[in-house]
Amino acid sequence: MRQNVIAGKTAVGTKVEARLAIATLIKGAVIPEGAIFSGEVIDSVAKSKTDPSRLAIRMDSVQWKKESRPMRLFLTVWYYPMLMGEDADVKDRDAPTQIMQNPNVLGFPNARTPPDLFPPPSHVSETRVTMKDVESKRGDDGTVTLTSSKSNLKLDKSTTYVFANGDLGAPVKPSSANDHTK
Repeated sequence: MRQNVIAGKTAVGTKVEARLAIATLIKGAVIPEGAIFSGEVIDSVAKSKTDPSRLAIRMDSVQWKKESRPMRLFLTVWYYPMLMGEDADVKDRDAPTQIMQNPNVLGFPNARTPPDLFPPPSHVSETRVTMKDVESKRGDDGTVTLTSSKSNLKLDKSTTYVFANGDLGAPVKPSSANDHTK
């Protein structure tokens, strides 16, 4: 996600964007890494004493370079957690090269460098997991709504979430998952 989203605080109709974390095949077309998905929040309700928190996001289009395509993808309960400690070190074998290419990794921002130009190295797991205490329901029209009776739903822009247009089945490796957006 390119912005944080909080159920009940982010209004229905709010426009959202997500950056594709890895190249993905969708309906026979390869969508390149870094493509931008655009959509909107279609349900956003904070948790109350009697009702669960609800959140639904629909992506309507994707754009990269000079191409764009209509899409209909929904936020799912799946996400790719950040790797911590030794797991992150093993995954990020190219860190010295990335640091040389991206001085911002070391925390030295350059006032003339746009913040999204050189994203930090990825420390994302290769296996997706479900959000804790979150359930999903698919409506008759295909809309996927996430709910939580335990806490208010919050999406952090630095987390890699999964959007899908089809089956919300069991976890799979990223190379065969529907979509990977951040």
